[in-house]
Amino acid sequence: MSQSTAGREATPRHYLMCRPTYFDVTYAINPWMDPGKPVDTDLAVEQWDALRRLYLEHGHTVDVIDPVEGLPDMVFAANGATVVDDRVLVARFRHAERAAEAAAYHEWFISRGYPRVHTAEYVNEAEGDYMVLGDRILAGTGFRTDPRAHAELARALGREVVTLTLVDPRFYHLDTALAVLSDTEVMYYPGAFSARSLDVLRALYPDAVLVGEEDAEVFGLNAVSDGLRVFLPDTATRLAGQLRDRGFRPVGVDLSELLKAGGSVKCCTLEIRHRTGA
Repeated sequence: MSQSTAGREATPRHYLMCRPTYFDVTYAINPWMDPGKPVDTDLAVEQWDALRRLYLEHGHTVDVIDPVEGLPDMVFAANGATVVDDRVLVARFRHAERAAEAAAYHEWFISRGYPRVHTAEYVNEAEGDYMVLGDRILAGTGFRTDPRAHAELARALGREVVTLTLVDPRFYHLDTALAVLSDTEVMYYPGAFSARSLDVLRALYPDAVLVGEEDAEVFGLNAVSDGLRVFLPDTATRLAGQLRDRGFRPVGVDLSELLKAGGSVKCCTLEIRHRTGA
């Protein structure tokens, strides 16, 4: 059943996650990764499981894909595929260290009978750089996803695609710099985007929540919204207040161990969007 506050409504979502059984930081492919720092895999699993339980407690469906030994970043399921109306565009990773993840996600969707599963020709890191809201997809580029992949995305999933360029390497995926709050609302950190992309965002979303650098640096924008609740890092305290002021219910989550690899709530969460009525 939907729940609402001040006109906001939570709707049940379907998520795919991957337990961080083999999580580690053994290479560096983004500015947050340091193989010299120790990683507590057991703590990472505990924190991840707390997020999974939160989703379930709030009425969402969570499927789990089996982790693959030797793929320590597979926990970041958002990078595996983009799903709209049961049509699946599987990622093609930029870095060799993550390339084999794509086959695992392709097999998962095929084995569950999804009728249209397409593995991308061009490099894209799925919901890391693709934000779906309403009939539009905001598509990031600049560090990971090839800009040619945006036209492929539009063809594969049948949605309008708007290109946004990232310019700060700390925010190497769009999901570190911008989050979807509803079908018509976003929040973002302006410093992560090119001047032209800022003009696009201001035109499309003049009432967006603008997030400060302090909250962006703790991955406050790596968040998941169900339309009412916003699951985000518990260290993004000012942002939580901004969300409350807009009628959202922030739900703080501790994923500090996974942040050592440059990921948080959204990175761990691939949303499966079914056909209307499915």
